[in-house]
Amino acid sequence: MIKFVLMVNRQGQTRLSRYYDPVELNRRTLLENHVVHCCLSRRKDQCSFVEYKDFKLVYRQYAALYIVVGVTDNENELSVYELVHNFVEVLDKYFSRVSELDIMFNLDRVHIILDEMIQNGHVVETNKSRVLAPLTALDKMADG
Repeated sequence: MIKFVLMVNRQGQTRLSRYYDPVELNRRTLLENHVVHCCLSRRKDQCSFVEYKDFKLVYRQYAALYIVVGVTDNENELSVYELVHNFVEVLDKYFSRVSELDIMFNLDRVHIILDEMIQNGHVVETNKSRVLAPLTALDKMADG
C-alpha cells in the first residue's frame, strides 16, 4: 500500500504532498524533512529504494524535482518506480513538458491527476487517456 506521495525540489521544498495514512500535521513536517534529506543526500549511483523506519521509500529524480513515494514492506518497489514514471508521463502529456512552475500554479490539477491514479493508497488507473479524461472534460467546460 502507498502511504504517501511527495514532490520536492532540489532545495527540499515540498511542492506536492498526498497522504493515504492519517498523519498529524506536526509529524508530517518532521517526516517530510527526514524523508527528503534521506533521498536528496544519496548519490546518483545509489539505488532509488531506501528502507526507512517501518516502510520503504521509492524515489525518482526528474530535472529539478524529486518524486518520493512511501510504501509498505509488501509493496513491489519496481511497480511503484514505474508508477512514478507513468505519473510524470501523464503530467508531461497534460502540461506539455511539465515544470516545477506548472505544478506550483496548477496544484489542483496535479492533485486530480494523482487522485485518478491512486485512491486510498492503491493504484487504480495507469492509462494516460483515462487519467486525463476528467481534466479534459473540465477544460472543455471552462472553454465553453
